[in-house]
Amino acid sequence: MPRNLKRYYGAGHLHFITFSCHGRFALLGTEDARNALVQVLNEVRAKYGFALVGYVVMPEHIHLLMGEPKSGDPSTVIQSLKLRVSKRMSLPGIPRFWQPRFYDFNVWSAKKRREKLEYMHRNPVTRGLVRDPKDWVWSSYASYSGRGMPLLAVDFVS
Repeated sequence: MPRNLKRYYGAGHLHFITFSCHGRFALLGTEDARNALVQVLNEVRAKYGFALVGYVVMPEHIHLLMGEPKSGDPSTVIQSLKLRVSKRMSLPGIPRFWQPRFYDFNVWSAKKRREKLEYMHRNPVTRGLVRDPKDWVWSSYASYSGRGMPLLAVDFVS
């Protein structure tokens, strides 16, 4: 991850956020681990009041497409999410759960929003985890396609 990243908050943009497990290990490689992360994401969303436009939980990383929170900023949200998940799922022999930092890309157009959602929803297929995005329940795909039952409701923005 590059040093001295400049984050742009306060303009009301959506943020495409990516963060990874420590060492890019598949610490979210089980259904229970992914379900726990989704549960924590919902708790953090309720606490900070941000729009969750899209998400995908992969075995070793997460992508979120989120609005700016009512309380704090996206950095505060990610810090809280990482802390809660690492406390809930501490693993023996793993010194830490998450890589430091995260990647944040401001999404300012409908075209870019669609691009990021499609990327997230295709990620499990591209990685060979499933043949069809509908088969990876740890994403917002079901909310957009109407195929399957969403684990989390998403906020549709225009």
